[in-house]
Amino acid sequence: MAPNPRPIPHFIADTTQEGIPHGRFAERLKEAFATACKAIEDLPAGAELPAEIDWFPERAWGGRTWVPCSALVESEEGTLEVFGHVSYVQPTEGEPAGFAAKADFTDVLAQDNPDWRIDLNDDVIGRWRGENGRAGAVTLVWGRPLVRGAVAATAELDAETVDQEEISQDRFTLIALDALEGYGDEVFLEVKLWSRRALELAAESLYAA
Repeated sequence: MAPNPRPIPHFIADTTQEGIPHGRFAERLKEAFATACKAIEDLPAGAELPAEIDWFPERAWGGRTWVPCSALVESEEGTLEVFGHVSYVQPTEGEPAGFAAKADFTDVLAQDNPDWRIDLNDDVIGRWRGENGRAGAVTLVWGRPLVRGAVAATAELDAETVDQEEISQDRFTLIALDALEGYGDEVFLEVKLWSRRALELAAESLYAA
């Protein structure tokens, strides 16, 4: 087989092993996320995390395990979504350590946009470097299907599947390259939802207007 003229890494992250966090471990994650939320300088007054946070399936990449999350909160400026992720190091034996969290918020909500087919969040968590200056942003993507019948989500670069994951409790997490550099044309990540019969139900770019 001839060399690939565009050698893009595929399936760079471990698939989810534990699924959606719960119990005491979810409480530990919430503590880290709450600390990150308090550090948001422009978070509107009155915004407090609810008792339950929506956690998404964990994925592992770069020596860390990444757990995205989101929560609807009420503030003096109305309903907001607080979102972000908690990451940690999971030794082969022993307890998780090195917890770190990142948080942000938005007032653009799925409930106010009935035309949306996927509710997505994303954050760049690293960088991939290839030959001759080629590069890409390692991006954590998490979301919910807003259409019925979705059982799997994929991440695609120029019609190539570079990550995929089953949808669990209407939530999914992906880790893949985005915003490729040095390949000529701009190449950006697209997320797609699939039915049990492998029919495409929805597609969304991270850069949709």
